[in-house]
Amino acid sequence: MPRPGPRLRLADVAERAGVSLATASRALAGRDGVSEELARHVRQVSRELGYVANPYARTLAGGASSTVGLIVHQIDDPYFSEIASGVIEVAAEQGLLVQIAHSGRDPENELRQLRHLIAQRVGIILIAGSGYDDPRVEAQARDELAGFQRGGGRVAVVGRHALGVDAVVPDNEAGGRAVGAHLLNLGHRRIAVAAGTPGLTTVADRLAGVVAALGAAGHSPDALSVVHSDFTRDGGRVAAERILAAHPESTAIVALNDAMAIGVLSVLRSRRIPVPERMSVVGFDDVSVAADLAPSLTTVRLPMTEMGRTALQLALKPRATRPRRRSTGHTLVVRDSTGPAPAG
Repeated sequence: MPRPGPRLRLADVAERAGVSLATASRALAGRDGVSEELARHVRQVSRELGYVANPYARTLAGGASSTVGLIVHQIDDPYFSEIASGVIEVAAEQGLLVQIAHSGRDPENELRQLRHLIAQRVGIILIAGSGYDDPRVEAQARDELAGFQRGGGRVAVVGRHALGVDAVVPDNEAGGRAVGAHLLNLGHRRIAVAAGTPGLTTVADRLAGVVAALGAAGHSPDALSVVHSDFTRDGGRVAAERILAAHPESTAIVALNDAMAIGVLSVLRSRRIPVPERMSVVGFDDVSVAADLAPSLTTVRLPMTEMGRTALQLALKPRATRPRRRSTGHTLVVRDSTGPAPAG
């Protein structure tokens, strides 16, 4: 049971009353949008718990607890900006503010950002980005978030994490299978992968999907040429240069996100390698610019804005006994960057 006094948070009242943070805020502040019956219920729960308003948790529309802390891996990656836009949409509907932090896919920096947000007494923390293959990497973050939730904070993540919290889980492995099957159906057998940073669950899951597609078609995954680099546009450039140098026989490159695919296309264009006549290229995510590239990018569409919306909606709900999972689904979007494998 939450302890009374200044350590008690508005979120404790909301959870006990079975309402959202925003509803609890409006009920206790006497604002419009809450029925009198529900407001009386919330106030009764507040008195029973001994909740004492303070400058940080006084209202969801004013105090520090009206802030949502959003940690993203790469602030300039359109994948994360589109997720953030979904978070901001829901926050605006609920009268919340969003504070965005950038981790740079560095788990130590992510932990620092997490602790900073907790120290700032935000009411909700969202983490958007890949988890890590090794659960030990996230052990400290898991402990921090467990304490934050015990204190009444709410948490949700976008991605496959080992944090024990509500999660929106992108359809990464199934999307990878769709990409692999698409290229195989076009006759490609010498496929290279511009993979992101090793150790990320997103990279592992998407790559596993491509490998599974090859296996299902009776092809050895050993034929797949995998080159790891940063999960960024510059990383895509580096990976493409390495693929062309070490695996010149490749007829298709799978980039495990669209940012890397943009870097791959840049290198192919500079080398005057025609796409898709000589080299097909596939991305993953379907960021907003993917359709406007030349050639337009074949990719796996994830509902990124909706993913951000769903993450905050999960965090605004009363906490469940077990962490909730929401799968995103995916759509293979075929555009001009893929074509039949070249003869010979």
